Amino acid sequence: MYKKIHLDAPNVGELEKIYLNMAIDSGYVSSAGPCVCRLEEKCAGYLRTVKAVATGSGTSALHVALHELGIGKGDEVIVPALTFVATVNPVVYAGATPVFVDVDIQTWNMDPCAVEEAVTDKTRAIIPVHLYGNPCDMDEISRIAEKYGLCVIEDAAESLGARYKGAFTGTLGDLGCFSFNGNKTITTGGGGMVTGKDLQRLNHIEFLINQARDGQGCHPEIGFNYRMTNLQAAVGLAQFERLEEFLARKKAFNKAYRDALGDIAGIRFQEEYRGAESSCWFTCIIAGDAAARRQWQAVLKESGVPTRRIFPPVSELPPYRGCRFIDRGNSRYIYERGICLPCSTLNSPEDIEYVCGVLRESQIKLFRRSAAPRSTGILMPL
Repeated sequence: MYKKIHLDAPNVGELEKIYLNMAIDSGYVSSAGPCVCRLEEKCAGYLRTVKAVATGSGTSALHVALHELGIGKGDEVIVPALTFVATVNPVVYAGATPVFVDVDIQTWNMDPCAVEEAVTDKTRAIIPVHLYGNPCDMDEISRIAEKYGLCVIEDAAESLGARYKGAFTGTLGDLGCFSFNGNKTITTGGGGMVTGKDLQRLNHIEFLINQARDGQGCHPEIGFNYRMTNLQAAVGLAQFERLEEFLARKKAFNKAYRDALGDIAGIRFQEEYRGAESSCWFTCIIAGDAAARRQWQAVLKESGVPTRRIFPPVSELPPYRGCRFIDRGNSRYIYERGICLPCSTLNSPEDIEYVCGVLRESQIKLFRRSAAPRSTGILMPL
């Protein structure tokens, strides 16, 4: 039996224990404590931005960003159909209406042409999602936003360490939002971060997430309980020390997958825009058609290799089926055929080599099955 392959498990160990125990020994376990400020400073310094504000989750980061920009009832916010639902839910929390746009078939990120088509006189903001760590076409999105006077809130939850023309994702829009959930490149167990260019705006967000409490114990605005805890931040500080190691490993995994599988018929990878550099949070493939995808996943499972489907189009989920959607068919195409491959940094290069070997051997098995008589009922048109 081959050793366990990890899909997206967090990589935490002795360093995280040391930092966490230090936080516990200090007596600061909740939102008051030095680790939160240190993590914010570390993140702002890394991203080369004016300030970073730690939050309880990536979802709360998006919500407070929308709130800070004054987006609410009667407003429309343009979002990609192909993303995790947490991109879209905060739009509804804010009282606004999501408008879905399809994605580019090569990069799997929001199609700028569809974005411009979606703009109405009610549109207030665009939320580009750097899907699986792959940066969007921020030049075109920024051009559209400037043309129509729209805000840009980057959902950089999956893309810490990714760059677009030299600048880090999360620093290219009006505000950027990150997630430190357990499956992200670095984790705080659960947590997020808001970044941006406007110090006054970020200071106000910091005020809001602490229940809008001023120094005199008064609450002059309606605030939120969205602050990260000192315990979470302690884990994050340890993880930040390992960020470059994790990024290098994920990029090496991505290259290994591409080198080993690039010549297999039917397999295609997510592509980058010119000037973009993905963080390779996940390496995903399009595996032929829907029948091929199902069979690839079945064979991998038999060999002890965990996989996951690409995100389903949010526009097809029950709460969002009635929303406007600029649909080119690409989100569903990618969802039907897409597979996320193991990318946890707990894996070794040998683990990834094993996964690639299983995929290559599977190609032969599946090819043989596809050549079987029709009476077998096997569907594998690679």
